[in-house]
Amino acid sequence: MPIKLHDLKPAEGSKKSPMRVGRGIAGKGGKTAGRGTKGQKARRNMKPGFEGGQTPLYRRLPKLRGFHNPFRVEFVALNLDVLEAFAAGHAGEPATPDTLRLVSAIPKKGLVKVLGRGVLSAKLDVSAHAFSQSAVAAITAAGGTVTVLPMPFGNGRPAAKGNALTNR
Repeated sequence: MPIKLHDLKPAEGSKKSPMRVGRGIAGKGGKTAGRGTKGQKARRNMKPGFEGGQTPLYRRLPKLRGFHNPFRVEFVALNLDVLEAFAAGHAGEPATPDTLRLVSAIPKKGLVKVLGRGVLSAKLDVSAHAFSQSAVAAITAAGGTVTVLPMPFGNGRPAAKGNALTNR
Protein backbone atom coordinates (compact mmCIF):
# COMPACT_ATOMS: atom_id res chain seq x y z
CA MET A 1 0.00 0.00 0.00
CA PRO A 2 1.57 3.34 -1.01
CA ILE A 3 2.21 6.03 1.56
CA LYS A 4 0.07 9.14 1.12
CA LEU A 5 0.93 12.63 2.23
CA HIS A 6 -1.79 12.67 4.86
CA ASP A 7 -0.41 9.44 6.38
CA LEU A 8 2.97 10.96 7.27
CA LYS A 9 3.70 11.62 10.96
CA PRO A 10 6.84 12.68 12.84
CA ALA A 11 8.80 9.99 14.63
CA GLU A 12 7.55 8.99 18.08
CA GLY A 13 8.87 11.39 20.75
CA SER A 14 10.49 13.80 18.27
CA LYS A 15 7.83 16.53 18.64
CA LYS A 16 7.21 18.21 21.93
CA SER A 17 3.96 19.95 22.64
CA PRO A 18 4.30 23.75 22.87
CA MET A 19 4.78 25.29 26.28
CA ARG A 20 1.55 26.65 27.77
CA VAL A 21 2.33 29.92 29.50
CA GLY A 22 0.19 32.01 31.81
CA ARG A 23 -1.54 29.07 33.49
CA GLY A 24 -0.81 29.89 37.13
CA ILE A 25 2.31 30.27 39.26
CA ALA A 26 3.26 26.61 39.32
CA GLY A 27 6.05 25.72 36.91
CA LYS A 28 7.75 27.87 34.32
CA GLY A 29 5.83 30.56 32.43
CA GLY A 30 3.51 31.60 35.21
CA LYS A 31 2.55 35.13 36.28
CA THR A 32 4.02 37.37 33.50
CA ALA A 33 4.15 34.47 30.98
CA GLY A 34 7.56 35.36 29.57
CA ARG A 35 6.61 38.96 28.71
CA GLY A 36 8.70 40.67 31.36
CA THR A 37 7.12 43.17 33.74
CA LYS A 38 4.74 45.97 32.90
CA GLY A 39 5.01 48.15 29.82
CA GLN A 40 3.05 48.22 26.61
CA LYS A 41 4.48 44.97 25.22
CA ALA A 42 3.36 43.09 28.32
CA ARG A 43 -0.26 43.87 27.56
CA ARG A 44 -2.63 42.57 24.88
CA ASN A 45 -3.87 45.75 23.20
CA MET A 46 -0.89 46.58 20.96
CA LYS A 47 -2.02 47.08 17.36
CA PRO A 48 0.00 45.44 14.59
CA GLY A 49 2.17 48.04 12.88
CA PHE A 50 2.23 50.33 15.93
CA GLU A 51 5.61 52.04 16.29
CA GLY A 52 5.45 53.68 19.70
CA GLY A 53 3.82 56.93 18.62
CA GLN A 54 6.14 57.41 15.65
CA THR A 55 4.32 57.76 12.32
CA PRO A 56 4.02 54.14 11.18
CA LEU A 57 5.62 52.83 8.02
CA TYR A 58 2.30 52.36 6.21
CA ARG A 59 1.64 56.11 6.60
CA ARG A 60 5.18 57.21 5.74
CA LEU A 61 5.16 55.52 2.34
CA PRO A 62 3.30 57.14 -0.56
CA LYS A 63 -0.06 55.67 -1.46
CA LEU A 64 0.23 55.68 -5.23
CA ARG A 65 3.11 54.14 -7.14
CA GLY A 66 4.89 55.12 -10.31
CA PHE A 67 4.58 58.01 -12.71
CA HIS A 68 2.06 58.58 -15.47
CA ASN A 69 3.46 60.59 -18.37
CA PRO A 70 0.59 62.71 -19.75
CA PHE A 71 2.48 63.28 -23.02
CA ARG A 72 3.11 59.61 -23.86
CA VAL A 73 2.28 58.75 -27.47
CA GLU A 74 1.09 55.18 -28.03
CA PHE A 75 1.05 53.59 -31.46
CA VAL A 76 -0.79 50.61 -32.92
CA ALA A 77 1.88 48.26 -34.29
CA LEU A 78 1.48 47.21 -37.93
CA ASN A 79 4.02 44.74 -39.27
CA LEU A 80 5.07 44.02 -42.83
CA ASP A 81 3.48 40.55 -42.82
CA VAL A 82 0.07 42.18 -42.24
CA LEU A 83 0.76 44.58 -45.14
CA GLU A 84 1.72 41.59 -47.32
CA ALA A 85 -1.66 39.96 -46.58
CA PHE A 86 -3.41 43.29 -47.28
CA ALA A 87 -1.60 43.65 -50.63
CA ALA A 88 -2.63 40.12 -51.66
CA GLY A 89 -6.33 40.88 -51.18
CA HIS A 90 -6.37 44.54 -52.29
CA ALA A 91 -3.99 44.87 -55.23
CA GLY A 92 -3.18 48.43 -56.25
CA GLU A 93 -5.03 49.99 -53.30
CA PRO A 94 -2.95 52.24 -50.99
CA ALA A 95 -2.51 51.07 -47.40
CA THR A 96 -3.78 53.93 -45.23
CA PRO A 97 -5.02 53.69 -41.64
CA ASP A 98 -8.61 54.03 -42.89
CA THR A 99 -8.37 51.23 -45.47
CA LEU A 100 -6.58 48.98 -42.97
CA ARG A 101 -9.33 49.60 -40.40
CA LEU A 102 -11.99 48.63 -42.95
CA VAL A 103 -10.41 45.17 -43.36
CA SER A 104 -9.83 44.89 -39.56
CA ALA A 105 -6.05 44.78 -39.89
CA ILE A 106 -5.69 47.32 -37.07
CA PRO A 107 -7.95 48.50 -34.21
CA LYS A 108 -10.49 51.29 -34.71
CA LYS A 109 -8.53 53.89 -32.75
CA GLY A 110 -4.91 54.90 -32.36
CA LEU A 111 -1.94 56.18 -34.30
CA VAL A 112 -0.31 53.64 -36.63
CA LYS A 113 3.38 52.74 -36.69
CA VAL A 114 4.69 50.34 -39.33
CA LEU A 115 7.32 47.90 -38.03
CA GLY A 116 9.70 45.66 -39.96
CA ARG A 117 8.64 42.12 -38.95
CA GLY A 118 8.02 39.93 -41.97
CA VAL A 119 8.72 40.30 -45.69
CA LEU A 120 6.98 42.58 -48.18
CA SER A 121 7.20 41.50 -51.82
CA ALA A 122 4.34 43.52 -53.36
CA LYS A 123 4.63 47.15 -54.46
CA LEU A 124 2.52 49.09 -51.95
CA ASP A 125 1.93 52.75 -51.11
CA VAL A 126 1.84 52.93 -47.30
CA SER A 127 0.66 55.88 -45.22
CA ALA A 128 1.09 55.86 -41.43
CA HIS A 129 1.97 58.15 -38.55
CA ALA A 130 5.41 56.58 -37.96
CA PHE A 131 7.76 54.02 -39.53
CA SER A 132 10.73 52.02 -38.31
CA GLN A 133 13.89 52.23 -40.43
CA SER A 134 13.70 48.56 -41.38
CA ALA A 135 10.07 48.98 -42.51
CA VAL A 136 10.98 51.98 -44.72
CA ALA A 137 13.85 50.01 -46.25
CA ALA A 138 11.63 46.97 -46.96
CA ILE A 139 8.78 49.03 -48.49
CA THR A 140 11.07 51.06 -50.75
CA ALA A 141 13.02 47.92 -51.75
CA ALA A 142 9.73 46.36 -52.92
CA GLY A 143 9.07 49.44 -55.07
CA GLY A 144 6.48 51.08 -52.82
CA THR A 145 6.29 54.55 -51.31
CA VAL A 146 6.21 55.72 -47.69
CA THR A 147 4.05 58.67 -46.56
CA VAL A 148 4.31 59.97 -42.99
CA LEU A 149 0.96 61.33 -41.79
CA PRO A 150 0.93 64.38 -39.49
CA MET A 151 0.22 63.83 -35.81
CA PRO A 152 -3.31 65.01 -34.92
CA PHE A 153 -2.06 66.94 -31.88
CA GLY A 154 1.21 68.55 -32.98
CA ASN A 155 4.30 67.29 -31.22
CA GLY A 156 2.27 66.21 -28.16
CA ARG A 157 3.89 68.40 -25.55
CA PRO A 158 2.85 71.99 -24.77
CA ALA A 159 5.43 74.77 -24.87
CA ALA A 160 7.31 75.52 -21.65
CA LYS A 161 6.04 78.42 -19.54
CA GLY A 162 9.46 80.07 -19.30
CA ASN A 163 13.05 79.37 -20.16
CA ALA A 164 15.35 78.87 -17.16
CA LEU A 165 18.15 80.83 -18.87
CA THR A 166 16.04 83.91 -19.64
CA ASN A 167 14.30 84.03 -16.23
CA ARG A 168 17.45 84.99 -14.30
